[in-house]
Amino acid sequence: MIDYNEMSDADFRRKVRQFFETEYPEKLRHLSHRPKFAEIEDWHRKLHAKGWVAPAWPSEYGGMELNAAKLLIFYEEQQRWGVVRGRDMGVQMVGPLIIRFGTDAQKAHWLPRILSCEDIWCQGYSEPGAGSDLANLRTNAVIDGEEFVINGQKIWTTMAHDSTHIFMLARTDPKAPTKQQGISFILVPMDQPGVKVRTIATLAGETEFCEVFFDDARTPCENLVGELNKGWTMAKSLLGFERVFIGAPNLAQNALGQLESYARGAGRFDDPAFCERFAEVALDVEDHAALYARFADQLKRGEPLGPDVSMLKIWVTETFQKITELMIEAAGPDGGTLGPLQVGNAAVDVLAAFYKARPTTIYGGSNEIQRNILSKAVLRLPG
Repeated sequence: MIDYNEMSDADFRRKVRQFFETEYPEKLRHLSHRPKFAEIEDWHRKLHAKGWVAPAWPSEYGGMELNAAKLLIFYEEQQRWGVVRGRDMGVQMVGPLIIRFGTDAQKAHWLPRILSCEDIWCQGYSEPGAGSDLANLRTNAVIDGEEFVINGQKIWTTMAHDSTHIFMLARTDPKAPTKQQGISFILVPMDQPGVKVRTIATLAGETEFCEVFFDDARTPCENLVGELNKGWTMAKSLLGFERVFIGAPNLAQNALGQLESYARGAGRFDDPAFCERFAEVALDVEDHAALYARFADQLKRGEPLGPDVSMLKIWVTETFQKITELMIEAAGPDGGTLGPLQVGNAAVDVLAAFYKARPTTIYGGSNEIQRNILSKAVLRLPG
């Protein structure tokens, strides 16, 4: 088995870049929507055959076992080439928790099925009234013999309609002294009478978000991961690298590239006012990339990330929105047109980029919450 960590960063980047550029289908580049598994099944099987589905997992469980530096390179090259995230919640979220907190039996059963996408996962965290304040969740799981009986509702459950299983936080001790206590992390099959999924249409007309209703749904008690009533600690452990990756510069860099392509084809650089605004967002992208590099270097040195990492998410998502707003303005009357706009040799879907930018300041911890973290934990301002 190849030990990618023994390669130089430059050699590893070349290897990853060559694979994505030669093997990743052109039609799947920079998709404006989250695809169903059927759309990307061939690509997933190619990754699975190469052993590249789970770059961060230990090799003993079928992963690449990349260190922090190599992992950042892997994801940077994916984003640079527009590689779709695919159905990765099993790999990115539930898999690492099973590896860390699961029993040997859980690891043997679930991990291979995650890699092969025999099981496709969605995340059951947010609820009506429990979004930013996730500890306020009310979905409950009551032990009945050897099963949990689950009742409640989850919302903004990405791709639930294309999932076979959901990993979820449920309240298992309503009398716990604090909201954070008495919550458990449970694995639940979706294909059962007590689970109902309803899609939520986005502005772009996509249905990647869903709400999920549980009415006496059941799952074996053996599907509890970790200790009963200790799920809150596990949920927080998911943050780690996610706090850096969600603030990666590629989101804004790709949008800036699209804006430049459109503007050149449409002759917008003949307008000094547009050039000034383009230069402003381009500098924001460069400044953010420099900030990102600082946090990336921390990871590479094995240092823990502090609360100041929240700056990344705020900066990249708000810059992304500014870029797409400028793109809409640059398109003029065509800015509200659905589908790609052909300008010169470029085809740019201006409206799709604008729609894609809207929720970025909300998911992964809203920017308001990120600012609260900075004000309290970094600037030490009074609450």
